[in-house]
Amino acid sequence: MNILRTYQNWRRYRSTVAELSSLSNRELNDLGINRSEIPYVARQSRQR
Repeated sequence: MNILRTYQNWRRYRSTVAELSSLSNRELNDLGINRSEIPYVARQSRQR
């Protein structure tokens, strides 16, 4: 089960990075996210 959970977490991380990366700088700014913070924000989404 741990391998499955790890894989699901990785997929969620990649999905979040892709979604946030597709936003414009203005849209990211509206969310209070800097483009350089995308990996950090994506890692936080894995932990929830």
